[in-house]
Amino acid sequence: MSAVRPIPSFEGWRALVVHRPHANVDAILLQFERLGISATHCWPEIAGRSDLSEWNVLVIDADMGYDAQFPWQPGAAPMPIIVLIGSEAPGRVSWAINQGADAQLLKPIGSAGLYSALVIARHSFAQRTALAGEIASLRMRLQSREAVAEATALLMVRDNISSRAAFQKLRMQAMSERRAIELIAEELVAAVEFERKQR
Repeated sequence: MSAVRPIPSFEGWRALVVHRPHANVDAILLQFERLGISATHCWPEIAGRSDLSEWNVLVIDADMGYDAQFPWQPGAAPMPIIVLIGSEAPGRVSWAINQGADAQLLKPIGSAGLYSALVIARHSFAQRTALAGEIASLRMRLQSREAVAEATALLMVRDNISSRAAFQKLRMQAMSERRAIELIAEELVAAVEFERKQR
């Protein structure tokens, strides 16, 4: 059984709708208004809007959209994206996926559907952001472990000691200096590299 999630409220949110002028835009703007969300419509580009942090969600046109509309790389939007899809042509669906679409609404837009798309988009974006952070953290840890392994090997050769003794030496230095073992290892590796270059 999964945990019950609180009912999301989007009151106070701001939405940016990037879509050519159309009845679909009018319908989506009306739905935003009903949900208490301030929505702004623009077309074709958002490049003139310098502060993107004021927006909580982006709604884009999958049928006419193109990469240069956005000041970020495909898939790197700083907010959840809801795509409006009219044509299910594989190329347009692929483009929407590459943009990092978190939810979709099928055209023509009626009087409902936006709330569920917002809930799904917010959840999907939060999960994607958390996973990206976790991956970055794991990559940093992996790099740190490589430094510890390299420093251990350097100590083994330099001091003619076992791997266990070399690691213990690193660990003791880290404890005495009250610093992370990874930092001690990185400094040792950098110092040895510097010495090699000086020769």
